[in-house]
Amino acid sequence: MPLSQPSERQHIHSRDIECRGYRRDDGLWDIEGRLVDTKTYAFDNRFRGEVQAGVPVHEMWIRMTLTDSLEITDLEAATDYHPFPNCPDITPDYGAMIGTKIRPGWSKIVRERLGGARGCTHQTRLLQEMAVVAVQTVYPVLSRERQLENSDRRPPHLDTCHALRSDGPIVQELYPRWYRS
Repeated sequence: MPLSQPSERQHIHSRDIECRGYRRDDGLWDIEGRLVDTKTYAFDNRFRGEVQAGVPVHEMWIRMTLTDSLEITDLEAATDYHPFPNCPDITPDYGAMIGTKIRPGWSKIVRERLGGARGCTHQTRLLQEMAVVAVQTVYPVLSRERQLENSDRRPPHLDTCHALRSDGPIVQELYPRWYRS
């Protein structure tokens, strides 16, 4: 374990986020995400009754379909476990992301369309995590196929983190055309 030895403690809550990227036979990409929150103890919920330890408090899914340029062409959301009866009512609103592109500023776009009362905190967070998986799924494959290196378009993952900053040594070595000193 890369962290130091922790103090004595009691496990209370777990959040598991699983995201997977797929290349579809029709040339599009599917990114699927699942978020599950569980407690290590049973508790009473006014709307669900007693929720047993290990039974999800939240279990939510999102599938977004993307083009090579990371434009969302379809998005489906589902909520299987939730603390309030009206939680699933918001899932159709996630279709508001259709037509947007995953790009720098993505988190801001998601917050503007689905933040606060316009969305579900958990599904919105999952959607933000899925963007990373989309980039990690699509661009390495396209890069391997030489679709990005020969393009006149600036690789979209530049300046998305410290290591890939335009004035850094990695960009200078791997993407000299886009290096800015």
